[in-house]
Amino acid sequence: MEWSATSATDAYLDTLKLRCNDKWRCDSRVTREPGSNEFLSALAAGTKAKLIVEVTSGVSPSTAALAAAARRTGGRLICILPEPNLAESKQVIKDLGLKDMVEFKTDDPYKVLPNYEKIDFSLVDCMNEEHTRLLKLLDVNPRRSVVVANNLVGENKGLGGQVRGMEDKAVVRSMKHLIGKGKGMEVTMIEESNDFVDKKDQCPQPQMLRCDVNRKNHCSSKWVVKVDEESGEEHIYRVCD
Repeated sequence: MEWSATSATDAYLDTLKLRCNDKWRCDSRVTREPGSNEFLSALAAGTKAKLIVEVTSGVSPSTAALAAAARRTGGRLICILPEPNLAESKQVIKDLGLKDMVEFKTDDPYKVLPNYEKIDFSLVDCMNEEHTRLLKLLDVNPRRSVVVANNLVGENKGLGGQVRGMEDKAVVRSMKHLIGKGKGMEVTMIEESNDFVDKKDQCPQPQMLRCDVNRKNHCSSKWVVKVDEESGEEHIYRVCD
């Protein structure tokens, strides 16, 4: 999977700057550990995602993070959310200066998702009880794509590497880690088989991203990936100095 360290770093820094805006804390119902949204933004930008799709209950810091990534890649973010939350969501994104990056959709996500093919980056809020069905509806880009199942609670699972239509057509890798308060995030990466064999060392490495934030209650941190050589399972950790 081709990886742009420059785009990833720029999106990471852009997302850090958004934290200074009061609108960043637009969704008080969901608590996310600091750094998770920066990671999502860097991952989307680093993989050069053009078509980004998010299914959510309302605009959140992750929406802003993905919009920041879309601005860096020249792409667009399709945000699918309930109609009652549309007006407030649009205002938040406008106040953040990201309105040109986001296209909102309020129809039934089960009807909307099939309209988008070869999605480069997807984020599904798994607090929705029907999240498994939504994940299976995604039409991913077989050449390179990332699917993130966010806010997995308890025994809830994401794709687990079972991506629709990718059987024997691409290499699929899934990894899951905790993001705090008992919630989990599963990241699934899809890429062409020949690319994986020749370029597996070029896959996005979160530990490449590092930033010193000179503000109270923040630390110098980095994302670290550890791979179990026997199982091939990957674990992501956020490390503060």
